Amino acid sequence: MEDIFIVELTEEDAVSAYPVVKQLRDHLDEESYLELVKEAMANEGYRMFGLVNGDLLVSVIGLMPMTTLYDGRAIWVSDLVTAEMQRSKGYGGILLEFAEEWARDHGYGKITLSSGLQREDAHRFYEEKMNYSKKSYVFKKTF
Repeated sequence: MEDIFIVELTEEDAVSAYPVVKQLRDHLDEESYLELVKEAMANEGYRMFGLVNGDLLVSVIGLMPMTTLYDGRAIWVSDLVTAEMQRSKGYGGILLEFAEEWARDHGYGKITLSSGLQREDAHRFYEEKMNYSKKSYVFKKTF
């Protein structure tokens, strides 16, 4: 039987999550990643949680509580990734359900996220397994 549990990762713990997060955010080196985690935690209320199986961190979710005119009080899922060798074991679903419960417990009525256009498997997961609905496109301009 698996020994699975979820832990909140502090700024100091974030280094242990880098090998997993790097599989989603491959543009970030470890130093840049740690700087962004620190800034997001300090300025944006970013929270990071890890799913641990035994003594191995296998999946990570990053959440940002926010209030907007579009969604009201909502949780934005900034990051959700499972280590490649651990995928298709239900870990992403466990973390997303945890995020939903965390949101309800903290007075947030919605969860929103974005997913790259190329991530069709992830889209099926969100829509078919987790009952999320596609509501909009996210547009980005870099300068």
